Amino acid sequence: MTRAGRLTFAALAVPNYRRYIAGQSVSLVGTWMQMTAQSWLVLTLTHSSTALGLVVAAQTLPVLLLAPYGGVIADRVDKRRLMVILQTAMGVQALVLGVLTISGAARVWEIAVLAALLGLNNAFENPARQSFILEMVGPEHLRNAVSLNSVLVNVARAVGPAVAGILIATVGDGVCFLVNAASFVAVVTSLLTLDRGALTPSTPALRQPGQLRQGLRYVARTPDLAIPLLMMALAGTLAYEFQVSLPYMAKEGLGVGAAGFGFMTAAMGVGAVVGGLFIAGRGRIGLRFLTVAASAFGVTMLFAAVAPTLAIELVALALVGASSVAFMSTGNATLQLGADPAMRGRVMSLWFVAFQGSTPIGGPIVGALMAVAGARAGLGLGGLTCLLVALIGVLALRRMGRRGREPSGAVVGVAG
Repeated sequence: MTRAGRLTFAALAVPNYRRYIAGQSVSLVGTWMQMTAQSWLVLTLTHSSTALGLVVAAQTLPVLLLAPYGGVIADRVDKRRLMVILQTAMGVQALVLGVLTISGAARVWEIAVLAALLGLNNAFENPARQSFILEMVGPEHLRNAVSLNSVLVNVARAVGPAVAGILIATVGDGVCFLVNAASFVAVVTSLLTLDRGALTPSTPALRQPGQLRQGLRYVARTPDLAIPLLMMALAGTLAYEFQVSLPYMAKEGLGVGAAGFGFMTAAMGVGAVVGGLFIAGRGRIGLRFLTVAASAFGVTMLFAAVAPTLAIELVALALVGASSVAFMSTGNATLQLGADPAMRGRVMSLWFVAFQGSTPIGGPIVGALMAVAGARAGLGLGGLTCLLVALIGVLALRRMGRRGREPSGAVVGVAG
């Protein structure tokens, strides 16, 4: 049992990572509070799943357009310094949104503009943050650190929406945005106080013309990177649209209100925490494990789509959380460890585009589908998409087998 615990939490042996994850734990709770409050605010103002999908699309469109270039920048500069600047800007965005909401001046177009500014920030911050993890923990702890990050995100997903639901019902949406603004102090402080001597930064790429195209060509000729990216692009477009599908499912499909929506999102987070801790101690990466995770993700989403009551929905969403974090963390670590260090920022920017940048396409599709076919159709479409993703993985594994290649299925070493 003691050894299992050491394996599960191996990356916490790195002092810089402990400091970093402590700051992130505070900030991410605030982030999930803001995401929950923003979705509910838009629905309250418009009563439209289509409008909600469009606002989410506005937040993620800059990611689709600019995150690949954000990866180029991440390969060129000091990632820690870039993250400090951009995390500070995120805090300012949350503060403005909170003041507008509390004053009663918030309009849908203003929310959309602020969401777009946040997306612009994310397009440059996320590639730097994803590739910075390796500089903190080294390759031996990367898979574990990625899994623990996923656990942290989903602990925040469990706590943040539940707190947001209570605050929305008692003091209003605006307080959620102000709490999120204050939470960025923790993450910025953690980044500023890291031991820079213990970091192992990759050699910055020299500024050259065509670096973005170079990164795209590199991925295109590397199947072990291209196939997971394709799988995440499909899942990211139509399955990871929970900002759109869950609030509408709560409001129209189950009729459970803001508090019920908070518990639904929290249940998904609890499942993801349990699943993430299970995965963190095993360290398996590669296409085979990514395919298994996609299959589980699809089946559990279909279960959530047909759940008749809130109680059954909470169980289904816990399973969705576990399978979704397995798919996401396996793909993330597979790409980071498979990418050339000089290309890692660009590869992870494409991962972010596939995961979140696809939302401007998928968000409106899912929102419009639910407006026509009902609240359950959004989760159902996501489930069917994940099963298609799993089929792509199976076909790719068979093709690699016919070519005499050993399909990826490595176990990443972690310190005991």
